Amino acid sequence: MSYVMETYSRLPIRLVRGKGCRVWDDEGNEYLDMISGIAVCNLGHAHPAVVRALRDQAGELFHCSNLYRIPQQELLARMLAENAFDSRAFFCNSGAEANEAAIKLARRFCNSSGKRGSHIITFEGSFHGRTLATVAATGQGKFRKGFDPIPSGFSTVPYGDIDALEAAIDERVGAVMLEAIQGEGGIRIPPAGFLQRVRQLCDEKGLLMILDEVQTGMGRTGKLFGYMHEEVVPDIMTMAKALGNGFPVGAMIAKPHVAEAFTPGSHASTFGGNPLAMASSIATLNVMIEERIPEKSCEQGRCFVDRLGRLKASHPAITAIRGRGLMIGVEFDADIATLNAEGLKKGILLNIIQGRILRLAPPLVITTEEIDEAIEKIHAVLTEKGL
Repeated sequence: MSYVMETYSRLPIRLVRGKGCRVWDDEGNEYLDMISGIAVCNLGHAHPAVVRALRDQAGELFHCSNLYRIPQQELLARMLAENAFDSRAFFCNSGAEANEAAIKLARRFCNSSGKRGSHIITFEGSFHGRTLATVAATGQGKFRKGFDPIPSGFSTVPYGDIDALEAAIDERVGAVMLEAIQGEGGIRIPPAGFLQRVRQLCDEKGLLMILDEVQTGMGRTGKLFGYMHEEVVPDIMTMAKALGNGFPVGAMIAKPHVAEAFTPGSHASTFGGNPLAMASSIATLNVMIEERIPEKSCEQGRCFVDRLGRLKASHPAITAIRGRGLMIGVEFDADIATLNAEGLKKGILLNIIQGRILRLAPPLVITTEEIDEAIEKIHAVLTEKGL
């Protein structure tokens, strides 16, 4: 028996080692990883620069608390400001915590200004985390089931519908929160210019624009952050997942005048921004920039989509292929939930969302040869299942 709570439907393998785009289980079986810990290990498993940074830092200092200044925090905050937008950073441990911090900052800013209410509009199909506030912000009812009473102060409108968003704005509303691309919602890309229109609407109405880049950030979409495809600048942005390339770390950054709403004691995290987390993130971001990883993601993403297009011709159950960079969704006209388990037999880690969408989020360092290998394995799985 297992003493671990059953909050996951786990597949029957135990992964013990990884290198690049491959992982191995405790029986020595090798798998090509097409999900990278759910868009986390963007530089691949056991990247030498990140491993080295963690080892070096582990020999110096694990933890010292935010009662003191942490030099690595100040360096990473500056790097984010220089490579994203002029901002101040709050560091935490996960995407849910980063989004929780963003919600709290937005409410505190709105309440302190007194100009508008602190209600936040989000979008149908969104996913912002598993805490009570982020579940309330999430535009999928299944994640709220059984957790009543859910915190108030949120409402949703259809993703990509700017008219619906405008109609929902009244004096109660102080912010709009959205993903650059919906991940758990099915790899849904908004209409061209949608983020620009949201930014314009927020400016016209005096609202904060909050971008959840937890999944789309750190090169996943072919830019360092997803919002950069439309050249908008949010007021608040969150990130996690790939920020530490597998080490637990999250961040919420905000424009300086918004960040001022947080004062000493207004928000905190015991482990957030610890030296180990910062070391992994600094190394990860350095590699991202120096080795032009987002550009490689864009190039390999086009290659993957091209190969999937050819695959579609042999598998009529595939109805759509969409994505940006190496954040790709393959939609089917049938329930494909069993493909996760079927993929293990062929030596490939797959991920199914919404019951009908194959989510592909491999490490951004994937080679063309590995893409071809993945296509062959997916073809074999679909053929065996009669899809």
